[in-house]
Amino acid sequence: MLKTYATIVSLIAVAQNRLEREEKGATAVEYGLMVGLIAVVIIGAVTLLGGELKTLFTTIQTKLGVANAAGGGAAAG
Repeated sequence: MLKTYATIVSLIAVAQNRLEREEKGATAVEYGLMVGLIAVVIIGAVTLLGGELKTLFTTIQTKLGVANAAGGGAAAG
């Protein structure tokens, strides 16, 4: 009877260990998929908005350059 009990306890321990490892592996895969999806969204947003952002920053740079040339900017140090 004692051998049967020890065998059952050993099987439960092995099963718990396997379940914990499989869960960690599944979690890693889920995080990998989320990172990949986020990367795709960022690439898509940059592709779609890239031209507009370039125009916006060029306009800001031009206005700051005009203000700086007129003496409205901070002194270089």
